[in-house]
Amino acid sequence: MGMAAIFPGQGAQSVGMLSDLATVHGVIEERFDEASQVLGFDLWDMVQQGPAELLGQTENTQPALLAASVALWELWPNAIENVDVLCGHSLGEYSALVCAGALSFGDAVKLVRIRGELMQQAVPSGAGGMAAILGLDDDVIERCCGEVSGEVGPANYNAPGQVVIAGETAAVDAAIEACSQAGARRAVSLDVSGPFHSVLMKPAATALDLAISEIELNMPIRPVVQNVRADIASDVVGIRERLVEQLYSPVRWTDCVHGMLEQGVDQFVECGPGGVLAGLIKRISRATPTRSLQKPDDLDHLCG
Repeated sequence: MGMAAIFPGQGAQSVGMLSDLATVHGVIEERFDEASQVLGFDLWDMVQQGPAELLGQTENTQPALLAASVALWELWPNAIENVDVLCGHSLGEYSALVCAGALSFGDAVKLVRIRGELMQQAVPSGAGGMAAILGLDDDVIERCCGEVSGEVGPANYNAPGQVVIAGETAAVDAAIEACSQAGARRAVSLDVSGPFHSVLMKPAATALDLAISEIELNMPIRPVVQNVRADIASDVVGIRERLVEQLYSPVRWTDCVHGMLEQGVDQFVECGPGGVLAGLIKRISRATPTRSLQKPDDLDHLCG
């Protein structure tokens, strides 16, 4: 029997998240207070009061989700002893590395704030975008992207029949049309602030690499599967390389999950707000149970 802890990325945030649990568990606000000291503003107030547009700005979303995920992880007694492997989706990879002891929480808050700012600044507003393509095989989506003019390609391989593409705005629009004509059940633009996990993010890679080089990275206590190669780095240099590559490379979530299943994982615990990853796990492996640390009933079961 194997257990994997999984950590969500952008899109899992919502105004008021964790408010109910915070009234019972003081560690949640404590973690947000620690993050606020690093950031220089009240992150918990932003999460609880909004507005959603402010929380949804990439440089705010990333530290908010990191703090939420780490706080939930800390509600799970002896968490690190219970899990065999950790994995995060995009930003969630940083949460996983914190919880696996590879990266301090304070350093991670600084890093994801910088990462968010770099991602926001990499492409002028309106010049890039993303779209969800549903009901089409990966290779067909790749072919459709390759046939249109401009820069566009898969950004998130989330589950079979669920892929997000990213790139130049006109190229994304053209790829949406090509995928629709190829038989996609749905192909629709996403309301995001940039073409994340596309080559258009590459100009930000040097600055992110520098920021990562200035913080202390250690080998994790438990293995962390990283997105860009769906594998586990053998050393700190490899962890760092994968974090930088992730900025402009597709998130291979389906491959990550299949790899963990092949290694004996037979249950997942989602350490973060919402249930985005649980939904993806059902699409990838319907028979594999996924619990959520945000749900009191699931938390009680994991504590037992």
